[in-house]
Amino acid sequence: MVSSIEPSTILSPLHRVDGSASFSQNGYTIIGAVNGPIEVQRRDELPEEAAIDVIVRPAAGVGGTRERHLEAILQSSLRQIILIHNFPRTLIQVTLQITSTPENDTAWSKLVQASSNLPLLPALLQTSVLTLLSASIPLSMTMTSVLLALKNTEKGTTIIENPTPQDCQDAASVHVLAFTSHGELLVAESEGSFDLDEWEEVYEHGKGLCCKGHGLAEDDTMHEDGLENEAPSSMMMFVKSAVKEKVATDLHWKG
Repeated sequence: MVSSIEPSTILSPLHRVDGSASFSQNGYTIIGAVNGPIEVQRRDELPEEAAIDVIVRPAAGVGGTRERHLEAILQSSLRQIILIHNFPRTLIQVTLQITSTPENDTAWSKLVQASSNLPLLPALLQTSVLTLLSASIPLSMTMTSVLLALKNTEKGTTIIENPTPQDCQDAASVHVLAFTSHGELLVAESEGSFDLDEWEEVYEHGKGLCCKGHGLAEDDTMHEDGLENEAPSSMMMFVKSAVKEKVATDLHWKG
């Protein structure tokens, strides 16, 4: 089975939760569900804001250190985009189930370092945002993420977009970047050897993949120009088009 690097998503595939989404890219498929705001246990209650609980479930077996590390990154990131002060003394719970991984992902399962988390992190971040949008949880902004690898070649350093686990293993460094809908860097996780100039190059490349074409006036007239069938120019445009398609489907009965 050949893994597609192109993203695909289904919004609201589950019906007994407040919001859900399925996201696939680069061989990883994640199903996310969110419930909230709901009642929180008194020991976890925060007097002025909502508590965020993230649960990551592996494709097989029970969660361990790897999943706890991913949950910490996701929880910190989601707190930056959810309007948590609108729901004091409540809980917003996000559950992410990994349903499939690349065929050669077993090479990473033998590693215990945090670097083994990086190929999976962008899919988890993207599923979380799509799940929150499906549940209509108030957000101050959205975010998109991308996985990049730096590989040293005879001609210099090459940036690989959406690398496979084998590409990551052979690369000099691996980077996960997440940008908000305002173009600000929200998450930066890196592993390997790189210098400041290479980091700047990765930053600019990742920002282009996440935010290119977003916020421009011509985006709002895309349908009028007959460009609605073109592939999204960035991950932000991908999220925007997915939400537009879902809204159009839900309101189809009005037509």
